[in-house]
Amino acid sequence: MSVKDRINDRLRQALDPIALEVIDESHRHAGHAGAREGGETHFRVEVVSKAFAGKSRLDRHRLINGLLAEELKDRVHALAIVARAPGE
Repeated sequence: MSVKDRINDRLRQALDPIALEVIDESHRHAGHAGAREGGETHFRVEVVSKAFAGKSRLDRHRLINGLLAEELKDRVHALAIVARAPGE
């Protein structure tokens, strides 16, 4: 299973999102720190979930980083996050 698929699956299971997009931006970082042959090192996650209601931006990012701790420890070098509650 690809890293992108693992990220997608973990966030879907934990957050039951209304909208979720996982974008592999590794090609934009070729030659930069953390870039690896074959990509799957730099991602952008855009997610809308009721789980974020009442949470600060920092708490939302901490939640996502915690859910993806294994990927961040192993393969993923950078993760950009846009996390919103419905209606934001």
